[in-house]
Amino acid sequence: MVEVSKDVLKSLIEGKLPWPDVKEITSAPIKDSDRFDKYIEILQERVPWEDRILLPIGPHLFIVEKENGERVVKCECGHEFGDYRVNWKLKALIYVRDDEEKLEEIYPGVWKPDPEIWEIREFYCPSCGTQLEVESVPKGYPIIFDFLPDIDSFYSEWLGKPLRTSVEFKDKTYEFIKEEWEG
Repeated sequence: MVEVSKDVLKSLIEGKLPWPDVKEITSAPIKDSDRFDKYIEILQERVPWEDRILLPIGPHLFIVEKENGERVVKCECGHEFGDYRVNWKLKALIYVRDDEEKLEEIYPGVWKPDPEIWEIREFYCPSCGTQLEVESVPKGYPIIFDFLPDIDSFYSEWLGKPLRTSVEFKDKTYEFIKEEWEG
């Protein structure tokens, strides 16, 4: 087992470790039992808010538990996207690259996808403007819900640390969309 200190893990997250060290840490067949806890501690120290980080879902995006037990997706700046069981991208600012000019900015020349059949969607935080995700999809394709974790099972069955409250493990995106369209 490779025991990784919090300082070494912090350097790993920041991309400051030499490749041989990264390989040793990530390839070890048995990881230290508190590595996830140390990882969450490091992430928690980097954000300006107190809500408990349950799981990172991107470099600047987290599923957090609020004081009242509610679980929401939150940007590192503090912007909340709402219930983690609803695709957060529906509440993000979206820039769609769907024509020659917009695609040429990032894929010059022959490397760009055909704008007649393909588009690139960039998702930004409405509060801080940080780019949070990018999708490259066929035109008209639904917005992708990348990740809906069963947080209760992860904490109770994998980490052996059940959370103080539990929530139904269910994709609630359809309900959100239906409510938005009807309301």
